[in-house]
Amino acid sequence: MKKLTIIGLGDVARRALPLLSNWSLEATTRADLDLDAADFSGLSESPAAVLYTAPPPSTGMHDTRLAALIDFWQGSAAHRPAHVVYISTTGVYGNCAGARVDESRAVRPESARAIRRVDAERRLIEFASEHEMSLSILRAPGIYALERLPLARLRAGRSVLCAADDGFSNHIHADDLAAMCVAALNQPCGIEVFNACDDAPLPMADWFCLLAQAAGLPEPVRLSAAQMQLEADETTWSFMRESRRIRNDKIKSVLGVVLRYPCVQDFVRAHAHEIRAL
Repeated sequence: MKKLTIIGLGDVARRALPLLSNWSLEATTRADLDLDAADFSGLSESPAAVLYTAPPPSTGMHDTRLAALIDFWQGSAAHRPAHVVYISTTGVYGNCAGARVDESRAVRPESARAIRRVDAERRLIEFASEHEMSLSILRAPGIYALERLPLARLRAGRSVLCAADDGFSNHIHADDLAAMCVAALNQPCGIEVFNACDDAPLPMADWFCLLAQAAGLPEPVRLSAAQMQLEADETTWSFMRESRRIRNDKIKSVLGVVLRYPCVQDFVRAHAHEIRAL
């Protein structure tokens, strides 16, 4: 069996595990492997692939964790994988003013967290090119699941933008992202970037209103952009001010991905009773 190392055994990676029966697995959490200490000596040699889902540090302009892993691979050819699947973010595109975005669009990150992701992507692409590795970068948008819905935000009465100022948001169910990871692991195809999102971008406020209705909660108050800047913290506003409609044609045509939830409305309809009970 092919050997797979998972670095960052979080929610999405755990959802992928049942789909990886054809792999011999080695999985590490941050508790098992101190990424900040840059000690990777405990990893197995000769992995066929690495699934890297660990986040960058929460500060700075660089992903020092991934940089340390790449330095380790640089010095230990025996530990280099033949293929890497890396979960990045659609935030690397920055604010696209609602434009439709495919993988050919140049990255233009605006937030520090997106800048760190661009740094990680660049390092991986350079290393993969230098060592003739294959690399699949999955740029994911907002990840959701029944266990990770923003209901606390709705219950806290947080506001959303009015229709005139609202931007488009993009989503992917955690199960669908897990399936995309497995598809990318099973089909190395050189160095490729894929948008890992569902079929249907929608205004951000519409997403919150849809959830509020499903959960039996009051719809959030809508504010103008000027009002929201005064109310929201910097992180929240950085999400709200960016608008883009991400296209996912490539991941479906190249990797053959079939979505369980093509849009968030499909998810809400399928789980209406469970959402109301949360």
